[in-house]
Amino acid sequence: MTSSILFAQAGNLPPVLVLGAAGIILLVILGFLAFFAKFFWLWIQCIMTGADVGLWDLAGMWFRKVDQRTIVRTKIMAVQAGLTDQEVPVKALEAHYLAGGNVMQVIRALIAARKSKIISLSFREATAIDLAGRDVLEAVQTSVYPKVIDCPPRGAARPSLDAVAKDGIQLKVRARVTVRANLQQVIGGAMEETIIARVGEGIVSAIGSSEDHKIVLKHPDLISKAVLAKRLDSQTAFEIVSIDIADIDVGENIGARLQADRAEADMRVARARAEGRRANAVATEQENIAKIEESRAKLVESEADIPKAMADAFRTGNLGIMDYYRLKNVDADTAMRKSIAGTGNTSTSAVAS
Repeated sequence: MTSSILFAQAGNLPPVLVLGAAGIILLVILGFLAFFAKFFWLWIQCIMTGADVGLWDLAGMWFRKVDQRTIVRTKIMAVQAGLTDQEVPVKALEAHYLAGGNVMQVIRALIAARKSKIISLSFREATAIDLAGRDVLEAVQTSVYPKVIDCPPRGAARPSLDAVAKDGIQLKVRARVTVRANLQQVIGGAMEETIIARVGEGIVSAIGSSEDHKIVLKHPDLISKAVLAKRLDSQTAFEIVSIDIADIDVGENIGARLQADRAEADMRVARARAEGRRANAVATEQENIAKIEESRAKLVESEADIPKAMADAFRTGNLGIMDYYRLKNVDADTAMRKSIAGTGNTSTSAVAS
């Protein structure tokens, strides 16, 4: 009854309106078919591979600006590798993609962990490692196949670790550290630089505590055991499997050089002290010379007063001419005796004529 009424009403409408309405309906149907044709082949791939991704899920991804091909490809990889929908849900893949993570790398890491049969890694842990900025696939591969780290690393400022034993002999050591990734500590754990620094510190400490460098050359494994006993991999993203001493070279005799430097320093100190004493002696000598000159000046000053005193004695009559000549004769006789005795230069008469 209703359809007949609608047809009756449509028959009463102008032909232009009927054609316009039919065109609009046709365009809507074609747009709807084209919209779903965009995801049709992806949907067929999901059905053929058993991936639990529906047509409406693909349409929702398009509206949420998610790359459908990446999600479908990773989901197919997960299903083909034996990962269930509970382990890798589609919504979780979309959320990780929208968070800026590398969905493909996460799935590859999960597949590698599943195939190894020795690593337990969940999707949540893998996404956390990936969002933390670490390469989750490399971490899984390092956990399966241990990685070798050179200590010191190639291209370092020094090609070897230099340490000195207690006997003063320097040893140049190059070591190789075999590590395995610790997935539980990848987030927040220290990386290779910390491992290299700790191992280098342990090797230097072990050599420094050795009584004789010959012991280290004879038993290099003692260094490895001493370093491994310190648990240097704590709070790092790696687990140290082994520390192998690749090469040991004998360097300089640091102890002898230090003793020579110490002797040289002691000699310089002794020279400085002797120079100080010599300077003090020279200063004392100059002071004594100054005192002698001062005494001579006083003597000359006193001798200058003798003629005045003798003149006063002559005027007052306390000294006669004969007394003066007798004094001169005594002075000359004394000078002659000294000249004969060879005691030095004759002294000049202190009496002025």
